[in-house]
Amino acid sequence: MSFDQRVFAWRGHYPNSRIGSGSLSGLRLGVKDLFHIAGLPTAAGNPDWLASHPVPEQTSPVVSQLLDAGAELIGKTQTDELAYSLNGLNIHYGAPINPRDPERLPGGSSSGSAVAVAAGDIDIGLGTDTGGSIRVPASYNGLFGIRTSHGLISSEQMVPLAPLFDTVGWLTRDAKTLAQVGEVLLPDDLPRQFEHKSLRIALLLPLQNGALWTPAHQAWLKQQPLLHGFKPVLLNSDWLIRASQCFRTLQGRSIWQTHGDWIAQHKPTFASDIHARFQWCATLTDADQAAAEAERELLRADIESWFTDVDLILLPTTPGAAPLLGAAPHWMETYRSQLMGLTAPAGLAGLPQIHLPVLTDEGAPCGVSLLGKRGNDKALLQLAIDLCGHACGDQS
Repeated sequence: MSFDQRVFAWRGHYPNSRIGSGSLSGLRLGVKDLFHIAGLPTAAGNPDWLASHPVPEQTSPVVSQLLDAGAELIGKTQTDELAYSLNGLNIHYGAPINPRDPERLPGGSSSGSAVAVAAGDIDIGLGTDTGGSIRVPASYNGLFGIRTSHGLISSEQMVPLAPLFDTVGWLTRDAKTLAQVGEVLLPDDLPRQFEHKSLRIALLLPLQNGALWTPAHQAWLKQQPLLHGFKPVLLNSDWLIRASQCFRTLQGRSIWQTHGDWIAQHKPTFASDIHARFQWCATLTDADQAAAEAERELLRADIESWFTDVDLILLPTTPGAAPLLGAAPHWMETYRSQLMGLTAPAGLAGLPQIHLPVLTDEGAPCGVSLLGKRGNDKALLQLAIDLCGHACGDQS
């Protein structure tokens, strides 16, 4: 069967599929090629991984839940190698084209899922988010996306990246579908509304760098009646840098503990930037981990203080529109550090975060994020519907 290998790792009729009748009936599903599906290989974006692992005999419970709810499996979608990138480029299978701006990165590591949703090939893109792998491609492709509270949804039968931070997430073109999937995958006992009738919101504001919020972001905020009267959370100029560095160290340590033996044994071929990051992971020591864990406790205390008398935090999802294809490697590394300063708080504190595709920057998609307390996933999903309605999303 002919299909775009840059987007789909496998596409076709899954012989063991059962299309149930449920809330997701009529919706097409793409599954990031980290989730195991019995009888189908899992490549995790890398041919050496594919060659060194058997075809799974069990299916991820997450995938099973979606199929039982009526979703139709269309295919497995490509990912950056072992999910260790936010760019969406894969030297083995190619870079999926960003449907909203072909001259820009599609974003990763849930690149195939995001591009397939944005292109209208599927309705639900199942993915994972460790350091931003749902939120970043959602921003770059003009989609809704959720990173769920850490540990709330099963990661069994799934190739990990860094279990310390790995979460399950998904992408859609509209807020209603995003919430429908949440009703299937999230625990029933989570609150569906925020506790207070008058929404209490905080806005991240750096003390010395007003560039965190662009004029387009600020204009959107002024137009949202639900978001008036926000509480400012003032950040020291180095806070986001500290958060990025702390997260990357703990993530890298977890990655090497998870994959180091396999990499040493099989010597897989990786893209140069991903290879360099794996090599850096190998250099991290117990002392590095201990220092980062101590720093994490300080940062988590700061994040907890943000929620004093506050229901949610508003922040930019990414520094702006997706970088252009072919951007200089040095510039991309600096950009990656800035980007992970924005994505790190949710990871460090294990919190849910939803991207809203409400803006354009330089003519390309951009947006804002809702960061909530742990377990407020469903309340955030409902708020996304209340805020957006038909005013954003479904822009393919």
